[in-house]
Amino acid sequence: MGAGLELPEDAAPGALSSADTIAAAATPPGQGGIGIVRISGPLAFAIGEAMVGDRPAPRQAAFRRFVRLDEPLDQGLALFFPGPGSFTGEDVVELQGHGGPLVLQRVLDAVLAQGARLARPGEFTERAFLNGRLDLAQAEAVADLIASASAAAARSAARSLSGAFSAAVKALDVRILELRVGVEAAIDFPDEEVEFLERGQVSGRVEELRAAVGQLLEDGRQGVLLSSGVKVALLGAPNVGKSSLLNRLSGEQSAIVTHVPGTTRDLLKVDLTLDGLPLRLVDTAGLRPTEDPVEVEGVRRAQAEAESADLVVLVRDAAGESEDAPRIGRKRTLLVDNKIDLTGTPPGLDRSRNPPRVRISCRTGAGLGALRDAIKERVGFFGGDSKFSARRRHLAALEAAGAALAAAGRRLQEQAPGELIAEELRLAHLALGEITGETAPDELLGQIFSAFCIGK
Repeated sequence: MGAGLELPEDAAPGALSSADTIAAAATPPGQGGIGIVRISGPLAFAIGEAMVGDRPAPRQAAFRRFVRLDEPLDQGLALFFPGPGSFTGEDVVELQGHGGPLVLQRVLDAVLAQGARLARPGEFTERAFLNGRLDLAQAEAVADLIASASAAAARSAARSLSGAFSAAVKALDVRILELRVGVEAAIDFPDEEVEFLERGQVSGRVEELRAAVGQLLEDGRQGVLLSSGVKVALLGAPNVGKSSLLNRLSGEQSAIVTHVPGTTRDLLKVDLTLDGLPLRLVDTAGLRPTEDPVEVEGVRRAQAEAESADLVVLVRDAAGESEDAPRIGRKRTLLVDNKIDLTGTPPGLDRSRNPPRVRISCRTGAGLGALRDAIKERVGFFGGDSKFSARRRHLAALEAAGAALAAAGRRLQEQAPGELIAEELRLAHLALGEITGETAPDELLGQIFSAFCIGK
């Protein structure tokens, strides 16, 4: 590492920006047509000029040679983005050269030798958040967009990135804050407090806010399913058709299928999409008493997978199993009676049972459409796009806000002191603020951005 460049006196792109300059490869590792090194911070322009020999016009791509002490490293496009109008809110430089791992590393090493440090995972987006370029929900949407497993998930993440989710949350927050101000104003004027709090319009406004939070929560659940996907574990006795069902649903011969019981000894995972819903199917070892140590471990793994799955599909042999076939003690379970081609039973979904039951034939394909619909219904997916992408922490925050509003409504009915009502409204406000980052603790921010890839 060299001594680096001196920090320019006027290098202050944002009040919350870091004093150091970061750099990283912004393209995935491996060979490719293009490789990008991104630099952000007060030394970005000075390092960029040292690498390419001059400073091109802002936001205009210029063809340049990338050098280190007159040693040619690569050639490509150089772009300079002045802060605060850049992604991070700081001065940003992108060097877009060839995508070979070695040449990209040489360019990055030259940048680091001039005073930059290697960026932490997600640090570019973290700086965009700290400098007010994105709120926290938008920052998370960046990662969700990159990791999208379906077109529907990508569209939903793009909506969140554009601010659709944040705008809905902030609109609710403004309404809660207005009501809280009214309650606290009534507290400051005791003679008017009782009259204000007894008015039906206050209770009505609390209920309206509760309903609005509930609707946003419902929309958020769809967004979580699209962004996080669903894990479905296929369980059952040996030779009931779990592997055949995996192959049918995935459209590939992913699992070996034989008439010999116990063919599957380990977990087999296949990713697919179901009407836009990312789905991970997990084929497991057959559940049966055994002394074979390999099969015992397979059964143990199957049971562990059932515990972590979002949905357990318990496959049974319609021609051979009784009504007392073992069930998995989970809330979200779906029974599948396979091999109905051997019994003459019609295919379809029976919702009258608990859990619901689907009759199918993996050999003929009968009933598979009903099974797909039952899986979506069982996990709460309505199909199509969501209004925005969301994460499980967003749902927890919305549930907390809804609970605080419900408590405020109860206190109004009990004619409790205004201070208690104002406190419940304050808790609702804090919960919504965690979604956009206005009230999020530092440790939460660290967890979120550390899950990003380096260079983003």
